[in-house]
Amino acid sequence: MSKAAAAVRASAPAQSQRPHVWEKSYPAGLAWDVPLETAPVYKILDDAVARFADRPAIAFEDLSLTYEALGLLIDRIAAGLQKIGVGRDVKVGLFMPNTHYSIAFHYGILKAGGIVVNYNPLYAARELAGQAQDSETSFLVTLDTEPLMEKAQALLQTTGVKKLIVCPIGKLCPGLDKIAALPSNDSLIRYEDLISNDGAYKHCAVNPDDDVAVLQYTGGTTGVPKGAMLTHANLYVNTLQTALWYGDLAVPGKDRQIGVLPLFHVFAMTIVMNLSFWFGMEVTILPRFDLKTLIPVLKRKQPGFFPAVPSIYNALASAPDEAELDLSCIKFCMSGGAPLPGDVKRAYEEKTGARVGEAYGLTEVSPVATSNPPQGNIKVGTVGLPLPGTLIEIVSLEDGITALPPGEKGEICISGPQLMKGYYKKPEATAETVRNGRLHTGDIGYLDEDGYLHLVDRLKDMVLVNGYN
Repeated sequence: MSKAAAAVRASAPAQSQRPHVWEKSYPAGLAWDVPLETAPVYKILDDAVARFADRPAIAFEDLSLTYEALGLLIDRIAAGLQKIGVGRDVKVGLFMPNTHYSIAFHYGILKAGGIVVNYNPLYAARELAGQAQDSETSFLVTLDTEPLMEKAQALLQTTGVKKLIVCPIGKLCPGLDKIAALPSNDSLIRYEDLISNDGAYKHCAVNPDDDVAVLQYTGGTTGVPKGAMLTHANLYVNTLQTALWYGDLAVPGKDRQIGVLPLFHVFAMTIVMNLSFWFGMEVTILPRFDLKTLIPVLKRKQPGFFPAVPSIYNALASAPDEAELDLSCIKFCMSGGAPLPGDVKRAYEEKTGARVGEAYGLTEVSPVATSNPPQGNIKVGTVGLPLPGTLIEIVSLEDGITALPPGEKGEICISGPQLMKGYYKKPEATAETVRNGRLHTGDIGYLDEDGYLHLVDRLKDMVLVNGYN
């Protein structure tokens, strides 16, 4: 392991002074230093299959899969992937909007021993090619729509991608896009052929703390796309941290969640997918955000949880002719991805009866670092308290080292078990971003007297002159 990677893995919370200012504001019965176990990410799904076999796991368009059916499908995908050469550390890209395939292949890749590489289907050809080359993606999973197939086939010709795995979508989602005519050649593997097996895959031993599960690309703090190496432990622990944060608000095997956020984004990957399965929820997957589609789904499904971004909450609050949009069934809405304006929060809560709290995180921390407590005091204008085991330090802009007391502004630094292993093939960028076990976020903020984190600005937009900003 490189020195940079070793620095990333340092356990800063255990070395910090106690108690922390936020601990007095913690939900009753939850300790900040609660022990956090690690495991392969797919254990989340396997545990759900064992506990909730007959319960609905996924709803997508007219398709519904129970946990037992989803588990069997994932095993068949894993076996099919191993048959075509996917094994330990082989990179497999997911290149599609939200579908049930996104979830099934995510866990199937991990069970086969591979590493998931998430691709944004809206990226231009140049961006996709750069990510494919940098990540060394060998296989790409996509849908049989013309826009996606055109881009995917270009990657076959210009990058190291060896084969495309093509999933049919037309019958399930006829309005998505025009279906492509699939060529017949060795570089294309049809989904039906891949899963034509008995599901007997070869188990691959996983070291959760060291083995990478996902390469998640991010601009990081410099704007240059980099692959954050998120280990099995990183993603499993961040799901556990969030599950502890929700506490008994989520009832195992009883709740539902709506997945309108894109699963190729780290926020949805953890909060929509992994967290839903942790609690045995039924997750309804929508391929894209469309208000006319979303509102009937919310009314019909009556979800207990609805994570989203502020623009979606604003759209619901501003929806015409929907004065009777009663969503009081929703116990908590975690808002992330952008600042949540106070007026948007108030308008959404008044119209729907749902409760929304802002959270904060980055790809590099898998991604959730702080959140307003679902069953505690939600402070408007803050991004909440650090999750269990997560250390938030406000570091001096003068020396980049000294931790500042509550009320003083500085750079927000994060450390904890959800902190990435490093940037793929970029030790210099890793060493620049993670120093002394701290992730330097490039965000400016402060902790108040109750331990709630306030975001103020971006470091790159500020100039220091003789100690003045």
